[in-house]
Amino acid sequence: MAVQILVNLLLSVFWLFVTGSYTFNNFILGYLFALLLVYLMRGILPGRFYIITVYKIIKLCFVFIIELIKANIDVIRIIIKPKMDNEPAFFTYNTDLKTDWEIALLSNLITLTPGTVVLGISDDRTEIYIHCIDFSTKEEEVDGIKSSLEKVVREVGEK
Repeated sequence: MAVQILVNLLLSVFWLFVTGSYTFNNFILGYLFALLLVYLMRGILPGRFYIITVYKIIKLCFVFIIELIKANIDVIRIIIKPKMDNEPAFFTYNTDLKTDWEIALLSNLITLTPGTVVLGISDDRTEIYIHCIDFSTKEEEVDGIKSSLEKVVREVGEK
């Protein structure tokens, strides 16, 4: 991905030199032409087309913001209730992620979400130990993480 971005920027600067016009609008035009060239050269450049990765990262940010808002609403409901009837619990989450950076990213996203905290990761990197402030069932908690955060983290990591 970094090679593609570098090639795109170098071709954009080359476009400025060729046209002799050093305006921002001309740079954007050169960037778009260079983007088309990078797309056409995607077979010889390493990794998948970088715009797809950028799209997946933006999608991850939006999914995380939605999960963050939902978790904040859940924590506010717990705080506002006159009687504390939540059931905190520890549970083990089995992950299908393989690389260390994907597991670390998922763990950080879980920890940044209010009401949950990652306590540790198993040595074989298949289990994440989580504490949840309001535990319903393990299946619900696991399905919630798998269908939202782990899914988009896996999409970002795909080649």
